[in-house]
Amino acid sequence: MVDYHAANQSYQYGPSSGSNGAGGGGSMGDYMAQEDDWDRDLLLDPAWEKQQRKTFTAWCNSHLRKAGTQIENIDEDFRDGLKLMLLLEVISGERLPKPERGKMRVHKINNVNKALDFIASKGVKLVSIGAEEIVDGNAKMTLGMIWTIILRFAIQDISVEETSAKEGLLLWCQRKTAPYKNVNVQNFHISWKDGLAFNALIHRHRPELIEYDKLRKDDPVTNLNNAFEVAEKYLDIPKMLDAEDIVGTLRPDEKAIMTYVSCFYHAFSGAQKAETAANRICKVLAVNQENEHLMEDYERLASDLLEWIRRTIPWLEDRVPQKTIQEMQQKLEDFRDYRRVHKPPKVQEKCQLEINFNTLQTKLRLSNRPAFMPSEGRMVSDINNGWQHLEQAEKGYEEWLLNEIRRLERLDHLAEKFRQKASIHEAWTDGKEAMLKHRDYETATLSDIKALIRKHEAFESDLAAHQDRVEQIAAIAQELNELDYYDSHDVNTRCQKICDQWDALGSLTHSRREALEKTEKQLETIDQLHLEYAKRAAPFNNWMESAMEDLQDMFIVHTTEEIEGLISAHDQFKSTLPDADREREAILAIHKEAQRIAESNHIKLSGSNPYTTVTPQIINSKWEKVQQLVPKRDHALLEEQSKQQSNEHLRRQFASQANIVGPWIQTKMEEIGRISIEMNGTLEDQLSHLKQYERSIVDYKPNLDLLEQQHQLIQEALIFDNKHTNYTMEHIRVGWEQLLTTIARTINEVENQILTRDAKGISQEQMQEFRASFNHFDKKQTGSMDSDDFRALLISTGYSLGDAEFNRIMSVVDPNHSGLVTFQAFIDFMSRETTDTDTADQVIASFKVLAGDKNFITAEELRRELPPDQAEYCIARMAPYQGPDAVPGALDYKSFSTALYGESDL
Repeated sequence: MVDYHAANQSYQYGPSSGSNGAGGGGSMGDYMAQEDDWDRDLLLDPAWEKQQRKTFTAWCNSHLRKAGTQIENIDEDFRDGLKLMLLLEVISGERLPKPERGKMRVHKINNVNKALDFIASKGVKLVSIGAEEIVDGNAKMTLGMIWTIILRFAIQDISVEETSAKEGLLLWCQRKTAPYKNVNVQNFHISWKDGLAFNALIHRHRPELIEYDKLRKDDPVTNLNNAFEVAEKYLDIPKMLDAEDIVGTLRPDEKAIMTYVSCFYHAFSGAQKAETAANRICKVLAVNQENEHLMEDYERLASDLLEWIRRTIPWLEDRVPQKTIQEMQQKLEDFRDYRRVHKPPKVQEKCQLEINFNTLQTKLRLSNRPAFMPSEGRMVSDINNGWQHLEQAEKGYEEWLLNEIRRLERLDHLAEKFRQKASIHEAWTDGKEAMLKHRDYETATLSDIKALIRKHEAFESDLAAHQDRVEQIAAIAQELNELDYYDSHDVNTRCQKICDQWDALGSLTHSRREALEKTEKQLETIDQLHLEYAKRAAPFNNWMESAMEDLQDMFIVHTTEEIEGLISAHDQFKSTLPDADREREAILAIHKEAQRIAESNHIKLSGSNPYTTVTPQIINSKWEKVQQLVPKRDHALLEEQSKQQSNEHLRRQFASQANIVGPWIQTKMEEIGRISIEMNGTLEDQLSHLKQYERSIVDYKPNLDLLEQQHQLIQEALIFDNKHTNYTMEHIRVGWEQLLTTIARTINEVENQILTRDAKGISQEQMQEFRASFNHFDKKQTGSMDSDDFRALLISTGYSLGDAEFNRIMSVVDPNHSGLVTFQAFIDFMSRETTDTDTADQVIASFKVLAGDKNFITAEELRRELPPDQAEYCIARMAPYQGPDAVPGALDYKSFSTALYGESDL
């Protein structure tokens, strides 16, 4: 039983706490317990008391007149409890206990107590309001009691967007007056002083009653009186306030304003139903518009990316070789620019496109819309296929570039070697044809002829020694042809000329020998010393020429082992120089001995050895040249050794970094896999953790950049292999791109789970329970499970499954028939099973409210009830209504609503 007799306690009226009584009053009670604190001592301020008396009296009479009575003085007319009980019966529609008709004080107290008991039965706890104070005409207590009744029966049940009481009424006022200039409703006192807010409320619902544009903010009395008179005349809302009292008060009484405004709310309650329907439609249309925008963005981004791939692949598949190394190196540099500059943004675009696609599909599922199917050729699988083709072309292009540079480098080396050997041979053959054609033996003496024979023998020896060089020249030319050297025509022409000349020399040599042999019987003696000199000088001279050729021979190596082999061979050659020098001294000694004998026997020599053109001066000159070339060769080999050592350093440097970065990427990939399966805490905590993890990965990028720099140095040095590591730059790049894509996809999955949780009202505990159940049955810990494991999971959650029902569920969670169920698909299924969403029927019902129960709606009605952009969105997409009750301009909202949910086509 409520205590009505705490008369000596300080006054506090209004429900102080909620209960589960009729109508519910918890939040309202809490509001009043807080709200009354600030004005408890100010209630009897004369201005406020006057406003409350007038407002509460008018409010009571607006209900009492339905019973054919009214009150004049609020603190006098309720003293006997009769009209108080009658007021409660009118506003509640219920019967109270029969009142006592006696005139004694006890009868009056009993009647008032019956009224207060009825108020308490509605879940309102009255504090410090007793029947005696009401019977005694206590104005303060009577006003408090009436305010409690107003709160409970006129304000408490007002709810806008899950708010209640004062907040709900305030939000309703703000929504209704938002489009009006000079109106800013923030409270129930100062915001109403200029009268514009009252006029705006009426104009919003009955625009024909108010000429709002003619009202002036600086004339509040006129504004207030206009609103009060219109409300009383046309809306049946009695005048509860005086304009002069409101304007003349620094702060109008909040309870009086709230009471009066609540009458407007109830007067326009029919429009509230239409507003609720309009809000539902706006919400649905906003979702559809956003989804269409996301679909258009996907189509555009997918088209751009596919077009870039389409343009890039032919460039990567172009295998037309260039003629020079410089041109091929430019191609390689262009390819490096593509790798460093052009491709990374496209990798990010591709990843973002997949994320946007997944987010869009999640939003469509959450809003009960059909899945998005991109236009033909723009599916995610099409992009992945195109990207795979691109990477295959990219890999093949790089291999082709490096192989082609290698080929051109070898070609340049072979071509230079061909020219060097050809020049040496051409220099040797110069004049040989004329010498072989010379018929000097016809007029020669016997000794001269003998000398010519010996000379010819020496030439034949020399000719045989040059056979190997000619074969080498022909072999190099053949190899250049096989390797498709760009200047093969000139090489072939020169080689053919050398071969033809060589054949001619052989033929001429044979002819001259036959001629000399005819006169061989005329030859009797020859200077053996000259002959020996010639025989030994020619091979030695040839050896020196070969040595000079070898010392000037170009070389190409790729490893320290190869250059060390050349250095070893060169050292071995240098070890033979002392023996060669002794041979030179021996040959020169033969020449000196011939001169000594001629001088001692007074023989006059012709000045030259008739058997050879290799003079001691030539031998000494060539020997000096060999001596000069040896240190030059030493220097060249040492330079190459330094270069190969530098290359080896680059290999080791790259391998050292690659052997860190490669395992790091692999480890991070494994960690992400574990994180995606073993997530703990709230989804927001998981998302924050993953984003921190993503930042740590992005912060690692300088290590990859350093590796790219080292890789470029290796390529510029034309290093083609590295035995110190199994990781190539291509492996590292692919792993890095996969790592960035995987962490981005994992973050997107958590974001989609948050979207699902928030949209479906799934609690954190439910989400954790879903994750724990899924992980338990995900035997392989791969983030997905096969149909048998999924069936076991469903059974564990309480499903009783037959084959038909399980097949239906599998078609929902695995629409692509991959045989695997992901965690996201599992959450979507569970959220659909446990939560409610907007449906086509709900949207149709909302449109029917806006249409006034008609089977069609007009453009005018849509523009009146919906925001402009959403109204035009509906008008543009709604088909004309074809029913028998159709009127001009009628639109079919039913087919439009079902089309929003994929149940039919617009």
